[in-house]
Amino acid sequence: MAPRPFDVVEVVTMQLVLSDATVLGVTAELGFRASDPYTVRAAFTGPHSMSTWLVGRELLAQGLAATQESPAGTGDVRVWRDADPTYVLISLSGVEGDALLAAPAEPVERFVATTQQLVPFGAESTRMDPEISRLIAALLTA
Repeated sequence: MAPRPFDVVEVVTMQLVLSDATVLGVTAELGFRASDPYTVRAAFTGPHSMSTWLVGRELLAQGLAATQESPAGTGDVRVWRDADPTYVLISLSGVEGDALLAAPAEPVERFVATTQQLVPFGAESTRMDPEISRLIAALLTA
């Protein structure tokens, strides 16, 4: 079964801030499917590598209003507004290391707002019920 295309896609140019304060340009493609309304797929492409993360849509939205002292998220992904409010920071921690990304806030805000037009926060489960039923049916006929 091929994955469905994304309903919302936003390409964001970000800056990867390295531990020595060196900055590398990174492109992030944010993707959202109304059939999987809790999740945002973030594919980061840099000069020499690519990494894909699944991020909670609500976490991303909460991060737009969060601060460094109280970021959204407590695990592998944390998001908060920079001291310069035109930027949002995303911290990723994984088995291969940690990354800090700085993104312009406007395209991230636009992405979240567009996903909300498709599936308002709080209405996610109504979108998941048909998908779950379809998956159960596929498993029972396999």
